[in-house]
Amino acid sequence: MNLFALRSHNTALVLDLLRTAGVRGISRLELADRTGLTPQAVSKITARLREDGLAAEAGRRASTGGKPRTVLRLVPEAGHAAGVHLDRDELRTVLVDLTGTVVGERRAPLDLGAGADAVLTAVTRETTALVTDTLGPAAAAPFGPTGPDALGPAATDPLGSPATGSLGPAVTGSLAAADTLLGLGVALPGPLDHTRGVLHRVTGFPEWDGFALRDALARRVGVPVVVDKDTNAAALELAVRGEGGSFAYLHLGTGLGAGLVIGGSVHRGARTGAGEFGHQVIQLDGPVCGCGNRGCVEVLCLGAVARGELAEAARVLGEGAANLVGLLDIDLVLLGGRTVAADPSPFVRGVAAVLAARARRAGGREGVPVRVASGGVRGVAEGAAQLLLAPLFGRGDG
Repeated sequence: MNLFALRSHNTALVLDLLRTAGVRGISRLELADRTGLTPQAVSKITARLREDGLAAEAGRRASTGGKPRTVLRLVPEAGHAAGVHLDRDELRTVLVDLTGTVVGERRAPLDLGAGADAVLTAVTRETTALVTDTLGPAAAAPFGPTGPDALGPAATDPLGSPATGSLGPAVTGSLAAADTLLGLGVALPGPLDHTRGVLHRVTGFPEWDGFALRDALARRVGVPVVVDKDTNAAALELAVRGEGGSFAYLHLGTGLGAGLVIGGSVHRGARTGAGEFGHQVIQLDGPVCGCGNRGCVEVLCLGAVARGELAEAARVLGEGAANLVGLLDIDLVLLGGRTVAADPSPFVRGVAAVLAARARRAGGREGVPVRVASGGVRGVAEGAAQLLLAPLFGRGDG
């Protein structure tokens, strides 16, 4: 599918209304009324969408006068997006349809420090297998050699194999044969430049600094690739799913970061560096963090988690969250990530207590609400898929 041919403002308006209408559908007259477009323009857009298989008739609806109106609906299975969550120790991939519904999922162990070739090979293999398993064998070209000896001596643990120091030969197969696949969205720890798809000094993995992940992976898979931070992707997913206003999504897993939605849009910053929440220093002579500073929220919080002191981890997380609330005056704090998902109650309770105490000292009556983010452990992967889907519906920033 030609993703870029669909990216016009007017087409996005129509597609978003078709998606919102669901199976009930919406008439062309309603589309014109709600978009402000002329009936002729709506007819041209919907005719093209029907020709491309993205829209279909959903029956007829009685009108106030004249003949019944034909209503149209979105065809969810006409397009798919793959979402890839590259964590420090795990690779999670999902395939979603045009409504964002997950239709396939895979997980595999990963060593983010194994080198570019190993990581790109793992992503290509997992996404190809996911698309093939979900959409059928004809949907993706073969990944290359198959069978138990296909990957040589490292076949039992290919993700942990030593890095080669180069990208090596391109993978023989690609995803270009998958007609309904819009592309891959990839989300991973930052910092990074999402506009160019180039990584910076990923905390704990400085060897990735300057690596053009987007372009290197696109050459492998043969479809468009979009790259962003894991926290931004998760925040985008939450905004698309209906979280309104201004909120912070705090992700606690193998690291700690934040995704910020301000006024309904994901805030990435002028240099795409917003949300490096875990590296605010709150203890000047504290332990050394992976970023090189001392006493960061991340190293203190993860240290408490490692000791099994969840109440202390929540208190530290709450102090960082309170700084964020005081700085940005946001409406809501959402907690997510593997560590939170494993035992959410202590974190919600602890962070809320710190925010409430800060609010009382500032003369406020109550703290900012705190709750667990929807989406669970696959929220980042689903958000990665939204990096491709959201612009299609005119919601690229939430």
